Amino acid sequence: MKNSLGHELGALLRLAGPLISAQLAHALMIFTDTLMMAMLGPQQLAGGALGATCYFIFSIFCTGVIAAVGSLIAIRHGASDPSGITRLIRNGLWLAILLGAVSALCLNGLGPLLPHLGQDPDAASQAMTFLRPLSLALPGYLCFMALRGFTSAIGHPGPVMAISIVGTAANFVINYALIKGWFGLPSLGLSGIGMTTALVSSAMALALALYILLSPTYHRYQLRRGMGRPQRAEMRALLRLGLPIGGTYAAEQGLFTFATLCMGALGSVQLAAHQIAMQTVALAFIVPQGLSYAVTFRVGLHYGADRLHLSRQAGHLGMAVGAALMLLFALLFWLLPEWIIGLFLDRHDPAFADIVTLAVGLLAIAAWFELFDGLQSIAMGAIRGLNDGRTTLLIGLTGYWCVGAPLVWLFAFALGWGAEGVWWGLAAGLAVTASGLVLGFQWKTARLQRPSALASEACLP
Repeated sequence: MKNSLGHELGALLRLAGPLISAQLAHALMIFTDTLMMAMLGPQQLAGGALGATCYFIFSIFCTGVIAAVGSLIAIRHGASDPSGITRLIRNGLWLAILLGAVSALCLNGLGPLLPHLGQDPDAASQAMTFLRPLSLALPGYLCFMALRGFTSAIGHPGPVMAISIVGTAANFVINYALIKGWFGLPSLGLSGIGMTTALVSSAMALALALYILLSPTYHRYQLRRGMGRPQRAEMRALLRLGLPIGGTYAAEQGLFTFATLCMGALGSVQLAAHQIAMQTVALAFIVPQGLSYAVTFRVGLHYGADRLHLSRQAGHLGMAVGAALMLLFALLFWLLPEWIIGLFLDRHDPAFADIVTLAVGLLAIAAWFELFDGLQSIAMGAIRGLNDGRTTLLIGLTGYWCVGAPLVWLFAFALGWGAEGVWWGLAAGLAVTASGLVLGFQWKTARLQRPSALASEACLP
């Protein structure tokens, strides 16, 4: 049967596989930049890390806003509305360029502010050396994300995966060539790393745009006619969905930043163990993050076609697959914590003994942490597929900042649980958020199944 559970699972996995691979490639690009900074020296690493943090704050919000492009296109694809898709991708690209340009200007103006925010002047100077060229990556990166949402939402994620992998490899080779002075290239230090990321991000966007323009698969969308002018209705629809998504992403990242600051207040050993455990969690999180986009597109496809029972099925199936995968990571964290820690440092070195011991304890908590984090990401994607960003924002703010942040402080300092208290607070906040989002998806789909609810709430361009 075409719309059987097996068919939906196959469609979801075919979409999720390339998107997870693309997420992994992006994570490797970030890792490459960090590795190159370390090769330059400790001062450059510290300054580069500060610059990367500033960049990420803007990037995470803008990425959330641009996520609306794919979500709305999936709905229009389900409704068999190619002209609506065309309008959305054109306006999505305008929005990406605008957000990227404004963010780049803001990042370039951070130089005088960083020392006033308590940052070491030398580190601030190094950060701006990296940030000035890196800020130019945002317009290209956001355009790539808009195009990625478009082609993935209509069921063609393969080009995104291929271009992401090639881009990651190119980023590594060009960075290394600049540091080592290959082919007579000058050694540009941090500015070279930032410039390389900007060039590669722009090249990835251009490559995907050219593929879309030249491939017969996309000819029905008439994108060769150009960008046209921004249109108020489509821009309003994108911002109505995108701004809450960006706010949700920023609120979640804010919680993790708060947790890191708490760890720093506890001591250097706690902060080092936290960083190791957090890097492990971040790598595992790539899977539900990619799966979340796939769930958004499948839920949106059925929603746009007025198949709400299949929207619910796609959401539930994505959550079940995500939970099963996260349980596998949980088993890995429980059974092989020291092996995982050994990937980051020499666990047999007595100098790292305290860090290893604490990191093992944090990874045990991370098993629960990761399950909830993965589930909330996928549930968030499912609700986003129903053209709803406000629900995710309200639940996210409640879980992250009304529950998570207070419990982080309470467990770590008031109750004296220290570093493990920080992580139990994070796990509790994510558990509340995940539960709220799963229930929110249930409530939303039940509400939309009422007569005329779809017409009254979809508000599609």
